[in-house]
Amino acid sequence: MKKNKLLLFSLLFVIAISCKTTTTSNNEVKTEKHISTDGIKYETITNDPTGLRLYTLENGLKVYVSKNTDEPKIQTYIAIRAGSNYDPKESTGLAHYLEHMVFKGTHKIGTVNWKKEKEYLDKISSLYEQHRAEKDVNKKLALYKKIDKISLEASNYSVANEYDKMTSSIGATGTNAHTWFEETVYKNKIPANELNKWLNLESERFTTLVLRLFHTELEAVFEEFNRGQDNDGRKQYAAMLDGLFPKHPYGQQSTIGNAEHLKNPSMVDIHNYFNKYYVPNNMAIILVGDLDFDTTLKQVKTTFGKFKKKELIHPILPKEAPITKPVVKEVFGPTSESVSIAFRSKGVNTEDEKYVTLCDMIMANGRAGLIDLNLNQKQIVQRASCSPTFLNDYGYHSFNGSPKSGQTLNEVKDLLLAEIEKLKKGEFDEWMIKAVVNDLKLNQTQQYENNTALANAYLNAFIHHQNWGYQVQFLEDLKKISKQELVKFANQFYQNNYVVTYKRKGEDKNIVKVSNPGITPINLNRGQNSAFFIEFNKQKSAPLKPKFINYKTAIKEVKTNNGITVSYVENENNDLFDLNFIFDMGKDNDKKLSLAAGYLEFLGTEKYSAAEIKKEFYKLGVDYYVSAQNDKTYVGLRGLKENLPKGLELLEHLWDNAKADNIAYNKYVDKIHKSRENGKTQKRNILKNGLYNYGKYGEYSRIRNIMQLDELKAINPKELVSIIKDMKNYKQRIFYYGKDVKTAVTCLNKSHKLHGELKEYPKAKKYKELATGGNVFFTNYDMVQTEMVFLAKGTPFEAENLAASTLFNTYFGSGLSSIVFQEIRESKSLAYSAFASYSNASNKEDSNYVMAYIGTQANKLEQAVDAMMHLMNNMPEATKQFNAAKESALKKIASQRITKSNIFWSYERLKKLGIDNDNREQIYNTIKKMTLEDLKEFFNKNIKGKSYNVMVIGNKKDLNIASLKKLGKIKELDIDYLFNYVNEKK
Repeated sequence: MKKNKLLLFSLLFVIAISCKTTTTSNNEVKTEKHISTDGIKYETITNDPTGLRLYTLENGLKVYVSKNTDEPKIQTYIAIRAGSNYDPKESTGLAHYLEHMVFKGTHKIGTVNWKKEKEYLDKISSLYEQHRAEKDVNKKLALYKKIDKISLEASNYSVANEYDKMTSSIGATGTNAHTWFEETVYKNKIPANELNKWLNLESERFTTLVLRLFHTELEAVFEEFNRGQDNDGRKQYAAMLDGLFPKHPYGQQSTIGNAEHLKNPSMVDIHNYFNKYYVPNNMAIILVGDLDFDTTLKQVKTTFGKFKKKELIHPILPKEAPITKPVVKEVFGPTSESVSIAFRSKGVNTEDEKYVTLCDMIMANGRAGLIDLNLNQKQIVQRASCSPTFLNDYGYHSFNGSPKSGQTLNEVKDLLLAEIEKLKKGEFDEWMIKAVVNDLKLNQTQQYENNTALANAYLNAFIHHQNWGYQVQFLEDLKKISKQELVKFANQFYQNNYVVTYKRKGEDKNIVKVSNPGITPINLNRGQNSAFFIEFNKQKSAPLKPKFINYKTAIKEVKTNNGITVSYVENENNDLFDLNFIFDMGKDNDKKLSLAAGYLEFLGTEKYSAAEIKKEFYKLGVDYYVSAQNDKTYVGLRGLKENLPKGLELLEHLWDNAKADNIAYNKYVDKIHKSRENGKTQKRNILKNGLYNYGKYGEYSRIRNIMQLDELKAINPKELVSIIKDMKNYKQRIFYYGKDVKTAVTCLNKSHKLHGELKEYPKAKKYKELATGGNVFFTNYDMVQTEMVFLAKGTPFEAENLAASTLFNTYFGSGLSSIVFQEIRESKSLAYSAFASYSNASNKEDSNYVMAYIGTQANKLEQAVDAMMHLMNNMPEATKQFNAAKESALKKIASQRITKSNIFWSYERLKKLGIDNDNREQIYNTIKKMTLEDLKEFFNKNIKGKSYNVMVIGNKKDLNIASLKKLGKIKELDIDYLFNYVNEKK
């Protein structure tokens, strides 16, 4: 939780930027204006650690450009300042559906005969208008059948997924988009040498909106809507927004849209929205990565500079009246209970943003906040946290909590409110403000090394009409806020002006299912290409050669005085360090290791209480962790290099002197039990962990080899403390990522004391993989959709298979241009999500697996399964698509760089497979030589004819059990049995 929260705050403080420049006593922050060699105006900011150049083309297009040469890739965003807030009231969900349709091509992309295709699309548009106006159910259905018939005819002139095929061919990753209240954003991460081709493609993509394959994609949006009905967290969030914003679209227009509006779309409205908001003076291109500023801007100007500026007026949205008393909302569903409390604030670029950001971190920063120490550390509740959100018109500060066993939601609510009262009374240390700002600064340093995180920061600045120049000043302003001023603000802000939302267990009587109207599969025309596609493939980019790493020279070693090997990689970017003690034993060696590691979180020593330990680490800007995995246990320390000596000394003190606490242990056991109970209500956990592991191992799996509640209660907590302390007596090694390895080793020699010869590890328990086939493992769950996983055991791990499996997954099973996605979603609209893969083992002793996934409506399940099983036994052979997949796989490897601490961790993963070199070189060279015949041979040997264990989660009353019986013998698994909780009695 801490990591995600800090990432959020790094972005939040980045977006807190005013529209004027300013000067501080320490650093002058001002905007400097320049003109490029091409006469384009751009701005830079003094003391900007990101080196941003913000260009503005004559047509109003903003271009955010930042250089980072760590890897030859560029994170690209194309952002539009328009989202669901601007949906017409009669067409909610429009902005989101438009986002989907922008992937379908233009009058040049995705068509083999635009003139002919347009005739059919115009007819379809007209029919949809009639369909929307028609009130008679039977007449609407007749109109839809006409739409379906003409759509099939129109598909004779379209080519599905051409855009995705082209992005894949240049080696793009992360091809996607998202829509929110005030934004629609299109994303790709591309090899640096493919920038010009990408710009040519994207500039064409945004010239014209063509709503081809409209009704099949609409079905995908129906599926997405239904998936949302299965997401209790999303429903709770929507209820909170409804309470906070009874007039504003933030609370009244969900991004996915109203069910009736989705069933009655208007292609005319979608075109109008595109023509109004998708204009250059309402758009930004964001490019972060390995690039040349002048060359990049010349290419952007040549492509996007041709777009014409249009007059644009954003609508004025409703103003909200103050909340004067608590607003109560309730949401029901199958998942575990929780409660949220939310206070409405002013939006970005306001004083509220600064004060709420600071209040939030004082309340919960993952380590030493009021909620962290008083509720989580003391285990008063199951879990509690808080986070702020700031948008253009308003913001909100939300507090969330989950109850312990026997605790009511109102009790959790009162506990959260009591912590807010402590803030209002100033019951926090004065040094916390400085520590919080340093924490945010620390996280900013980490995030600015990541191209995607930095691109997100620029994105927020653009969407919120912010001047980048106030970034550093925002942190400086936080430092200037005194404790007295913060307390005064808290007393004014946090009153009885909140929305409380109760997520209760129970049947949701407000479920609205959007059923599929029935679709005739459209033609994919996989073997055809548009003229644009052909010309695009003729464009040549400068070659990008792969770079492989010599792990033996990249990872250096020294030894401590007591003989422990310290592997290290130098941090050349900043003054942060990451120190890891590695023990090659884990839960498989001793089930109690994980229990002991988690228990340490709640312990102190004779010198420090548990809360004081957390505070001392937070003061230093250093964090520690203990984590027991299946075959490894890690004790880690990370933070500011200058505080490594004190941080290590404090960690060693805790490690050597942790003091058992019976009360804390009893609460810890209760927490584990409640966590198990909560986990049984989460469908993702049931499918991905419970059912998947049962399908792979049967009754004897790690997930079922647990300590029962009575066993946990019987343990003496002193035994767990002894396990933690005794870890030091086992063989161990150290990995250090930082600047000054000599100082690190000196600190280790001083603080990390060992006694005597180190012990060998206990023998690890082995888990036998089942022979798969002929079984259907089913768990009943109250949900709208049905999800299923097909799993077939393959051959033992073979390094020789890595190249073929990489290419197979690209071509066949993963990505928007893959065979599976095209056939099941694009052509037949049988599922919102469908993919397949050949999964290689992570340990050389284990087997590879063939896996497929389908998430769809229960009434389409049989068709979806038939389609998937046909593909898994009959791989379509498309030469052009194979060549594109091959090119994509090669370009992804060529643009990949293993850097920083990942050098060590990637080597660790390879060693588990018995590989001691950078095997990407072998994979790359093998793929270069592969033909479609080679891939077919791999398919026939490793995929075709496999017999699957099938894991299904869904609502039993909606499922066609007879269709499941065709897949094998059905075994319905009770959730308690699935996780081996059957003997647990509280």
